[in-house]
Amino acid sequence: MYNSDTPLRAELPSSKKLLRSTVLAAVSALVLLVAVVLPAEYGIDPTGVGRVLRMTDMGDIKQQLAAEAVADVAATSAAPSAAPAQPIAPKMEWRDETPFTLTPGEGTEIKLTMAAGAKAQYAWVVEGGEVNFDTHGDAPGKSISYEKGRGVSSDEGVLEAEFTGNHGWFWRNRGKSNVTVILRTRGDYTAIKK
Repeated sequence: MYNSDTPLRAELPSSKKLLRSTVLAAVSALVLLVAVVLPAEYGIDPTGVGRVLRMTDMGDIKQQLAAEAVADVAATSAAPSAAPAQPIAPKMEWRDETPFTLTPGEGTEIKLTMAAGAKAQYAWVVEGGEVNFDTHGDAPGKSISYEKGRGVSSDEGVLEAEFTGNHGWFWRNRGKSNVTVILRTRGDYTAIKK
């Protein structure tokens, strides 16, 4: 009934060999944990190997997304009810109007090319939900964050460029359904890029 013979005692590994194999497996697991798993999952890189293997960036992004999700849940449960989005005043004449749709989890960025000190008026509104946003600017060797928000249905104001470069917004839909964002801008900028 058996397909193989029972091995002889001499063929079995000794206790010393089993112990050595167990120690090697534990050391290998510890090395993988420190060099790969901690940087890739949690952004923790005590050895620097994660940076070399480009795992730490992945872990940092995962931690940022987890923090955003926790903040979204906290903001949703803390707010009694979201106020309906206010329509943008129709009397204003805008230079550009940029509508776009974001699916759940999707993000997009729109930037204005501006000179240092230039000002651009903006207003954006979300139809069908709320978004997280980050208003920021960048240029070679420079970056700035102007404002961030979570669970926002509209915003308006004046964006004043801190330096010559690209200045604008990043939006992410953390809701469960598609939303449409309409951005309206006017002022001192030379181009608008998506």
